[in-house]
Amino acid sequence: MAAPGGKSVLFVCLGNICRSPIAEAVFQKLVTDSGVSDKWIIDSGATSDWNIGSLPDHRGLACLRKHGIETDHRARQITKDDFMKFDHILCMDESNLRDLNKKASSVNKCKAKIELLGCYDPEKQLIIQDPYYGSDKDFETVYEQCVRCCKAFLEQHS
Repeated sequence: MAAPGGKSVLFVCLGNICRSPIAEAVFQKLVTDSGVSDKWIIDSGATSDWNIGSLPDHRGLACLRKHGIETDHRARQITKDDFMKFDHILCMDESNLRDLNKKASSVNKCKAKIELLGCYDPEKQLIIQDPYYGSDKDFETVYEQCVRCCKAFLEQHS
């Protein structure tokens, strides 16, 4: 699924309406600003099926807009094919990681490297907490973590 001669990344959280669409939009902006968007396939998904087809949370969209980023993402659940198509699957917390590893174990040709996005955080904040029950400030924290992690991830994989 990688772009010709490129790479692919799937960002994952529980519902695909808060953290993972923020990470996807941030990473898309980073690769676009770096002039390498043609080298990357970028998407996001959920471990659950709760929000399929929904837009990202309005607070997350407002946070992204505040930073000059737009997204038209619609929530989707990850599929078995994702484990065979994507080079990297980056998730937000230990629960996501457990769910992904469990699903990956039932896939014959899993090529994706499954990790916490926070593994790339230079400030060592391993977990990106779900802001759903929080405030606008919590969405801003998620955004800041995603920027740090996505920059470091892109540097390591360019």
